[in-house]
Amino acid sequence: MMMYTEETIKSGQILRIDKPLEWSSFQAVNKIKWAIKKKFKLKKIKVGHAGTLDPLATGLLIICTGKFTKKIPELQGQIKEYTGTITLGATRPSFDMETEIDQTYSVDHIFEENIQAATQKFIGEIEQYPPVFSALKKDGKRLYEYAREGKEVTINPRKITIETFEITQINMPEVSFRVVCSKGTYIRSLAHDFGRELDSGAYLSSLRRTKIGDFNVDNAITPDAFAEMLQ
Repeated sequence: MMMYTEETIKSGQILRIDKPLEWSSFQAVNKIKWAIKKKFKLKKIKVGHAGTLDPLATGLLIICTGKFTKKIPELQGQIKEYTGTITLGATRPSFDMETEIDQTYSVDHIFEENIQAATQKFIGEIEQYPPVFSALKKDGKRLYEYAREGKEVTINPRKITIETFEITQINMPEVSFRVVCSKGTYIRSLAHDFGRELDSGAYLSSLRRTKIGDFNVDNAITPDAFAEMLQ
């Protein structure tokens, strides 16, 4: 297990953190920062993450300290891998579990072969519309702020690349998957679009980020475990 000193933290560390469910990425960074400040009695230390995870997602969050915060843009650009479940037969405005079901659809016409065939439509470079419930900014305001006010906003699609979209288990109406994709991909949008491709509805019911570049969640620890280890 890595032993950290004030010097190694300041000169820069890349921490592999396994973000728990319902924690925001900001909370995870704060927990790490607080633990470091407490341990080394520091007034200030730079700590930042290389790519947000929604509170309803778990998994790999790369947190950089000290001089390594300069590496964040480079780390953010790495290929990412996710696993999770898509629930077919209904939609939610946020495309995930954050909001209530707004419409239900039949799944009687959906079989394994349809599901497998539908994944092929999303492989390669595609255009994707980000969810309205996202932290992207438009005219200086976050999209989810407009969404919560019930205001219509025009969102432009973005080019993303999906290298792998693999179905790992089908237990209707839940479909388990593994996705390998570029920076800027919204798995929530992929779930929503997947439902539409199947002439039904769908939303993201669970999500875990398993890899960022060569970093793997198998080598990650929770923010609480890091704080305990440091003390």
